[in-house]
Amino acid sequence: MKLNCILFLLITLNSYSQEKIIKGVIKDGESKFFLQYATIGISNKNIGTVSNFDGKFSLKLNESINENDLVTFSYVGYQTKTVAISNLNLVNNEIELIPEKRQLEEVVVKFKKSKPKILGRNSKGLGLMHTNFYTYEEKDVDDRLSKEIGMKFKLQNDCKINDLNFNITTNEFSSLKFRLNIYQIENGFPTELIVEKDIIFEIKDEFKGWFYLDLKPYDILLEKQRENIAITIQWVESKKANEKSKYFSISTAMSILETSFFREKSMDKWTKSGQGLSFYLNAICR
Repeated sequence: MKLNCILFLLITLNSYSQEKIIKGVIKDGESKFFLQYATIGISNKNIGTVSNFDGKFSLKLNESINENDLVTFSYVGYQTKTVAISNLNLVNNEIELIPEKRQLEEVVVKFKKSKPKILGRNSKGLGLMHTNFYTYEEKDVDDRLSKEIGMKFKLQNDCKINDLNFNITTNEFSSLKFRLNIYQIENGFPTELIVEKDIIFEIKDEFKGWFYLDLKPYDILLEKQRENIAITIQWVESKKANEKSKYFSISTAMSILETSFFREKSMDKWTKSGQGLSFYLNAICR
């Protein structure tokens, strides 16, 4: 009997050390509607993903994870929820997020003396350098879910944002969907989201060149008192143009300043890069 118990324990520990996948669905805790592209991850562990169009998710775990690690589930406009690995099943998890009850005051901002301003790098240079949304080790497009990449912007004035533009040099996808995130920068790295609007956009038909995203409908005001912010795009969904499709990249150039950021998964640590992406905003500033 004692030998059987030891064998069972060894088998259990060995199976847990191998890759596991936790599956489930994320819903609105009140309406029970599915939440599309909700963010799921384990802080600082390079483990993360997003839910799909139907609210379903698959979170891959590896040997670095233990049963006490916390999985964070978040969605703009909802209370963040954390659940220990030990309290999750491998399949059929139902995660309900509760809407935040916020009464927003209407803010009317009038720019009496304003002028157009370009924030960021609006040149693609010689087009010889690229920043990619993949790594050599990746075997599947879904490995990229929840990855983020973006740029630091220094605010010298109050600015209303008209649009975001970035130059795509490689695109092998019939459809790509990203979420636009805007973060406060503290101690040199992105921290909390400062624009709590779920901005999802799509790039279709293997589009390459300067991509334009109209942001006027979102009425985004960035105040100079924030000093430094980061604007990123986060991969949430993709459809290959063909079975061999893998690559998507943005033109870049070397920079003596660490002005770009990236992280492999949601909730992971941010990394700085000495590159300047072809990534800029058109704004009206005062």
